[in-house]
Amino acid sequence: MPELPEVEVSRQGISPYLQGQTLIKVVARQRQLRWWIPDQVVEQKQQPILSVTRRAKYLLIELAKGDIIVHLGMSGHLKVLPASTPAIKHDHIDFVLSGDKILRLNDTRRFGAVLWQDRGQVHPLLASLGPEPLSDNFNAVYLSQALAKRRSAVKQVLMDNQVVVGVGNIYANEALFTAGILPTKAANQVTVAQIERLVKQIKLILAAAIKQGGTTLKDFSAVDGKPGYFAQKLLVYGRGGQHCFNCQSVLSDIKIGQRRTVFCPNCQQ
Repeated sequence: MPELPEVEVSRQGISPYLQGQTLIKVVARQRQLRWWIPDQVVEQKQQPILSVTRRAKYLLIELAKGDIIVHLGMSGHLKVLPASTPAIKHDHIDFVLSGDKILRLNDTRRFGAVLWQDRGQVHPLLASLGPEPLSDNFNAVYLSQALAKRRSAVKQVLMDNQVVVGVGNIYANEALFTAGILPTKAANQVTVAQIERLVKQIKLILAAAIKQGGTTLKDFSAVDGKPGYFAQKLLVYGRGGQHCFNCQSVLSDIKIGQRRTVFCPNCQQ
């Protein structure tokens, strides 16, 4: 599933083509994605697009009456194309734009979503989300308070969207490694110094991933069709059984909360 950097790269890619344009109409060839696409979405016509923002892994296309919420799921991707481009298999929805362009959602597995929230309202999926990891609200003081209440593995807590959004499996592995923290360590046992390093590393790693175009995954490509390049920089994720770049110890590969977890038993404490 695309993680926060991949979604942010998609936002940055589509925003110049949408912001300031008019949403002429919405063409839904398949309304049954993860959830049924609501009528409020398909009824939007001749609406100025005010902005394209992101909350966690959700893209928000802001209109006067509310926001169209887009989630890419496991296999969804967005592309801006000429309006005359023929639809192919799994091209489920087109947002027809002024300027003879369309924003097209292709989703092979249909685990993505296109939803709606009225202006001034917050969709239930967004209501209980934690702070954005790149915002000032995510800091060592906040994370210390959040971890102090938890006895489960610190990696599992980091991946809880009510604690902090968008720190998915890839980047949780990488941040814990560079911060020198065992992913199995009880959250309430992580020291203040470790928390300070962890916050710093999460911000650095996510910012670097966004800058480099997102991590290359099987089902992800940027809006221009080019894959991300951050996978070249991964230090532990996907390298279980190989040698640690720092100390040459063999990297352990286990599961925490059913998610693959790779770490260095020597460098991480």
